[in-house]
Amino acid sequence: MPLRSLVTRNLAIGIGIQNFPEGLAVSLPLRGAGFSTWRAFWYGQLSGMVEPLAGVFGAFAVVLAEPILPYALAFAAGAMVYVIMDDIIPEAHISGNGKLASWASILGFVVMMSLDVGLG
Repeated sequence: MPLRSLVTRNLAIGIGIQNFPEGLAVSLPLRGAGFSTWRAFWYGQLSGMVEPLAGVFGAFAVVLAEPILPYALAFAAGAMVYVIMDDIIPEAHISGNGKLASWASILGFVVMMSLDVGLG
């Protein structure tokens, strides 16, 4: 089996596995709000039926946005690092784990950059 087919199959399986808890996250609150079991189940199913259409739209958008994609992904990564540094580390300082959080962030950044250089 070619590597690309294997990766595609594994990705599809991973997405499918992820959809089970996502469907539960939609259905269980509806059931708790008084919807019947079947009605809550079908609303959960309907929420998942949007994904293939959104996936096609997303693939089309990636093709159009391919020239700016590296910059957009870099911006998203920077935003995530900012959120961690701005929110998580100050909260860790309050609980006495500030140094651990700071060093773990630095170590994570070093590992990320090493993988980027090594694999890129």
